[in-house]
Amino acid sequence: MSEPKNVTGATRLASAVRDMWGELSASERVVAQYLVSAPPENLLFASAQELGAASGTSNATVVRALQRLGYAGLPALKRELAAGFTSATAPEERLKQRIARVGRHDLDQVKDRVFDEAAERLDQCRRLLETDVLKEAVHMLADAHEVVAYGVGASELAARHLVLKLRRAGRRARFVGATGFTMADELLGLGRGDAVVILHPGRRLREFTVLTDRARAVGARVVLVTDVPTGPLATHADVVISAPHTPTGITAESLAGIVVMDTLVLALASLDEPRAVEASHQLTVLRGQLIDRSEPRPRKS
Repeated sequence: MSEPKNVTGATRLASAVRDMWGELSASERVVAQYLVSAPPENLLFASAQELGAASGTSNATVVRALQRLGYAGLPALKRELAAGFTSATAPEERLKQRIARVGRHDLDQVKDRVFDEAAERLDQCRRLLETDVLKEAVHMLADAHEVVAYGVGASELAARHLVLKLRRAGRRARFVGATGFTMADELLGLGRGDAVVILHPGRRLREFTVLTDRARAVGARVVLVTDVPTGPLATHADVVISAPHTPTGITAESLAGIVVMDTLVLALASLDEPRAVEASHQLTVLRGQLIDRSEPRPRKS
């Protein structure tokens, strides 16, 4: 079976290397030469450490070279290479190739692949989340009458996670995941002073545009958490936070989004500690009331 080539991603990489060649150090040129000569599918499933070893450099040199070439990091390069791979290959074939890349029955390789990709994505997400952007998003949520979190598909998990954590921090929040005509009913309750957090996976759905338009019309503010921070939807948001998605499907699509949500909630709780502490206390009281004290406790062995 011949593997598909992502011409767009590979061409973009080759062009970046040509344009920036004179700006690269000797070790960065070695990395660049390896990247443009390797099959895109090999890059897609490789970690920075593996690319460093393959090019005779180091993982730090790989990251520096990619940044010099205009990529936010290895996950950014992988996403460009994955675009054609994803569109040209059926899901079951992509799964077969992922399994083949990690090695069948090699649990150490499986573990390393998953943790390496997760670490790469979270590291890039942390570097892309500037303090000023985080501060603006947190204060927007702090001032909100109610926070509305919208997510569909794989992004639903992160949106629901945000709502759960906000409520536990003493904030009013609700989840919206409706699509089509049923979404109209959910938008009726959106008003001035609310804040909308949109978990946007990069796919262009009509619902995202309708939601941002409605928010602007009623005076609600918008925080966009997305894999495409320079996409068309970003122009309609008050704050844009980049949350890199998986380029390979090896790790959960919502991984970075969930960590961003945790960051927002903890920062928000730090602004009003008494409210967060009181909400936590009330949650404990309610949980206690839900425990049936008449049930016998299991004996300790």
